[in-house]
Amino acid sequence: MNFEQVEDIQTKEEFADFVEAFRKELILAPDEWDNPDLDRFLGAMEAWVRAIDMYAKNSGDKGVVNPSWRTFAKILCAAKVYE
Repeated sequence: MNFEQVEDIQTKEEFADFVEAFRKELILAPDEWDNPDLDRFLGAMEAWVRAIDMYAKNSGDKGVVNPSWRTFAKILCAAKVYE
């Protein structure tokens, strides 16, 4: 799962499908995650949300400033590797 894979998410059903696949990825390939336990994952999620304005500025991705279901998927992807 990566940021490119979330670009088509527009509905809560698509987001739920994404979350399901995201969870399965953790189960099948935990070594690919920098934050594989809940404490580290939530800490990374918090840090990324707090830095979301800087991410938007640096990436040009203004969609994260006005959250959508896609934004929540991006938050989950970021929390997987964000430190």
